[in-house]
Amino acid sequence: MSLSVRILGASGGIGPNRRTTSILIDEDILIDAGSGVGDLTLGELEQVRHIFLTHSHLDHIGFLPMLADMVYSPDAPPIQVHALPATLKALRDHVFNWVIWPDFTCLPSPERPLLQFQAIQPGQQVMIGSREIHILPALHTVPAVGYGVMHNDGMGFAFTGDTSSSGALWEALNTLPYLDLLMIESGLPDEMDGMADLAKHYTPHRLADDLEALHHQPRIAITHLKPGHESAIRRQLQQSRHASRMVLLEGSERFELHAQNRALKVG
Repeated sequence: MSLSVRILGASGGIGPNRRTTSILIDEDILIDAGSGVGDLTLGELEQVRHIFLTHSHLDHIGFLPMLADMVYSPDAPPIQVHALPATLKALRDHVFNWVIWPDFTCLPSPERPLLQFQAIQPGQQVMIGSREIHILPALHTVPAVGYGVMHNDGMGFAFTGDTSSSGALWEALNTLPYLDLLMIESGLPDEMDGMADLAKHYTPHRLADDLEALHHQPRIAITHLKPGHESAIRRQLQQSRHASRMVLLEGSERFELHAQNRALKVG
């Protein structure tokens, strides 16, 4: 058995060959629904049964309405949308409100809607088949979480979501039983520390400092680089003692996690 992690989007912005955050776990679980979702075929979209959202910002939820529209039919099986209560409220108030988009939480009927909202909290676990989803705390400008995906064969992947330095996050990561691949952001270069403080994003030197608290030794996948700053962020990350374990995501990578081969990049 393996755990498939397909990076659909990992950019901190848009432009040629840039897609915003979305990760497909195996064939049925989606973490975030940024513009990377738009590269899935209709058949692939129809296999998604669970969507875990890290927070309410548009680059992480923007393609959820269009995904719903694409797979909708009166007899379509429901999709479970897992998120913090504040994130679900933002979706109800500002997206699925019949003004911005039809309310797929009551279509085709309130008794059997296409989108079924499930509130979660940090510290909770959600079991889906052979995978246990751990809800991780994060620190961003809006209520936010990350996710750890543990396969019962002994493989683990974690995505921090958008976050800045948070002791609670690293404590939660250390409690995971195993961690082969960690996807974490470094959105702005070191010289923009002030902006990073306001926007609650990591810079390379702050990420390097916090990685010292991690007990696991995973492959580290860097995400959410802001367009125009990629070169500076890449150069600064290369100065970290963790650089040999890092890969800077472009948004088309696929990782197959095996209990024996650990994090194997296959595409």
